[in-house]
Amino acid sequence: MILTVTLNTALDITYRVPRLRPHASHRVSEVTERPGGKGINVARVLAALGHHTTVTGFAGGVTGTVVRELLADDTDRDTDTGGGRITDALVPIAGTTRRTLGVVDTASGDTTQLNETGPAVTSAEWAAFMDAYAGLLRGASAVALCGSLPPGVPVGTYAQLIREARAAGVPTLLDTSGEPLRRGVAARPDIVKPNAEELAGLTGSTEPLRAARDARRRGARAVAASLGADGLLAITAQGAWRAAPPERLAGNPTGAGDAAVAGLLSGLVDEASWPERMARAVALSAAAVRAPVAGEFDRAVYAELLDRVEVTEHPSAA
Repeated sequence: MILTVTLNTALDITYRVPRLRPHASHRVSEVTERPGGKGINVARVLAALGHHTTVTGFAGGVTGTVVRELLADDTDRDTDTGGGRITDALVPIAGTTRRTLGVVDTASGDTTQLNETGPAVTSAEWAAFMDAYAGLLRGASAVALCGSLPPGVPVGTYAQLIREARAAGVPTLLDTSGEPLRRGVAARPDIVKPNAEELAGLTGSTEPLRAARDARRRGARAVAASLGADGLLAITAQGAWRAAPPERLAGNPTGAGDAAVAGLLSGLVDEASWPERMARAVALSAAAVRAPVAGEFDRAVYAELLDRVEVTEHPSAA
């Protein structure tokens, strides 16, 4: 079982409009609702790849109830998710789960994203989560720690969760930003997956190779940096590689980074080589761009791209 942690769970709402214009009224042509937050998106992609996953974090209020109902619907559609299963281990809280709103301009393909902050978490709710997390680690093959922290959760939370996982012998992947990323990296996660902006914020360098090497020196055992449409850069103890898609695809980039995380985790638990992991991650990221909402990917595009992703080695970069 792969465990994904989404402390700031969300209900992802996507509006599609013919053209998005500032200061104007719009007729929405299509509305979709999905369980969201980065770790839940990762879990849905993993399930589509055939992996059994468990999602944990917080859920509360009417919005939290909807998120859990939609997760149950995903679990009921095993044939659509490639045989994988998603288990709901979200911890209930008194506050109301946040919503995120994505507005897709169908004329340009661009997406405008609006994200609520999230509910405050009490000390008692945090203690309940930590008890649940310790139990879930006993059955986990890997843990993904993803996304922002809701109010009331300590900024060093991810560092604490990484240390707990290491004590249980479970590898970790960290995908967050800002101070939670800085503190989390110091706790020595097995993989950290920043984008170029997050990597620059962590290290102060805008040159990806230099910044990724710096991130490893700060504690990360491996750094897999997302370069957007240019693919992925990995600096590891085994070597350094860059992976690029064979072509750029137009579509909705929301969730592409989460699909890349799923590819890296899938490769980790399958004990694939780093070039294989990167090929999966880049192909999934590109295929997610062609899907209408985060947490999904176009299977045909993934299958077509997987063997065409170009992975090149940097012999002296690590």
